[in-house]
Amino acid sequence: MLKKLSLIMLLMISILNAEPFSKKATVEPVLVQDGAKKMWCSVCGMNLKMFYKTSYISGDKQYCSIRCLVADMANNPTKLEDIKVIDASTQKPIIAKDAFFVMGSDVKGTMSKVSKLAFATKDEAENFVKKHGGKITDFDTVLKEAKSSLKQDSAMVSMKKKKMMYPMGKKLLAKKCQSDKIDPNKFHAINELKSEIKNQNICADINEKQLQAVALYLWDVKREKPKSNTTENIKLTKKDKCPVCGMFVYKYPKWASQIVYKDGNRLSFDGVKDMMKFYFDRTQYGKFETLTPENIKEILVTDYYSQKTIDGKKAYYVIGSDVTGPMGNELIPFELESDAKTFMSDHHGKNIVSFDKITQKEVLKLDK
Repeated sequence: MLKKLSLIMLLMISILNAEPFSKKATVEPVLVQDGAKKMWCSVCGMNLKMFYKTSYISGDKQYCSIRCLVADMANNPTKLEDIKVIDASTQKPIIAKDAFFVMGSDVKGTMSKVSKLAFATKDEAENFVKKHGGKITDFDTVLKEAKSSLKQDSAMVSMKKKKMMYPMGKKLLAKKCQSDKIDPNKFHAINELKSEIKNQNICADINEKQLQAVALYLWDVKREKPKSNTTENIKLTKKDKCPVCGMFVYKYPKWASQIVYKDGNRLSFDGVKDMMKFYFDRTQYGKFETLTPENIKEILVTDYYSQKTIDGKKAYYVIGSDVTGPMGNELIPFELESDAKTFMSDHHGKNIVSFDKITQKEVLKLDK
C-alpha cells in the first residue's frame, strides 16, 4: 500500500514539475508579411509571436493557426505542397506536407477546440506525445479535420468575440482612442488595420490584448460590409412549371431560378442550367418570341449556401462539381466569389464563371 502511494506521489510531483508548453516564440520568429502588418495574423489579427508555434505560411500571408489558413483558402488559393508550418521544436518553417503532426494533445488549440502541432521528425513528435498526449498523423488528415470543424470552430470564436472582445473594444475606442482618425473601410485585412492603429498612436496606452479588441470591434462591427446582391424573393406557385423540362418548380425551392420580364411575365426554372438553356434559345420550348433578352427586367437565382434569392447577373457560378440538382449536373450559384471558391474546392468543381461568361456550349455539355 505504501509503495503504491509513493508511486502516485512521484507521478503527481512529475506532473506538477512538468514545464507547460508555450506557443510563444522563444527565438527570433520568421515573419514573411510586408511592413508593420507582419506582426499579426492576416485573418484574425492575433499576434504571430504569441502563437508562433501553431502558425502557417502560404505565399506572402501568415496565419496564427490552420483554422485561419483554411478560412482564407478560398480567398488565397495556393498549392498544398507549398504551404509551410512552424516546427514546434526547432521553431523553423518546414513544408507542411512533410511534417509529422500531433493532434489532440493537452495543449489548447489555437482558434479551434483541437490542437494541431507540427514537427520535422517523427522522434520529436513521439517525444511530445509522451509529455502531452495526442495522436501522430499527417498534414492531409489535419487539414481535413480543420476543414470539417471550421464552422464549429468559427462559431466558438465568434461567441467569444461577442461576449468579451467587442464590448472591450467599444469601451476602449470611446475612452482611449481618437476614433475620428481611423476608418476601417480603408483596409484590406485586419492586420493592416492593427498596424495603422499602433503606428499612428491612435489609441493611447493600450496593451496587445486591448489593441486586438479595438481592431476586432472596428473590423467586425463598425466596418461597412459589402452590399448584398439580394433582391426580392422568388415568387413560386404550385402551378409554375419549368418551360424547359416541365417539372413543377415549387418542389425544388433550393434550386429555383427565374426570369422576370418588363411586361410582368415571370418564368420559373428548376435550376440555372434549364434557365440558361431557355435564355440562349427560347423558341424551341414554346411560343416565347416576344420574351427577348432585351425585355428582361431581372434574373433571380438561389444562393446554394445561404438559400437567399440573389441577382443572377451578379452571381458566381461553379461548373462541373460533384453536386447535382433536379436535372443532373448544374451551374451552382453564389453571391460571393469566396463562397464559390470554397464550394469548388470541396466539391471538385472545374471552373467559376460570372453570368456574362456562361456560354451555350458549356451549358449543353452539362447534360452529357
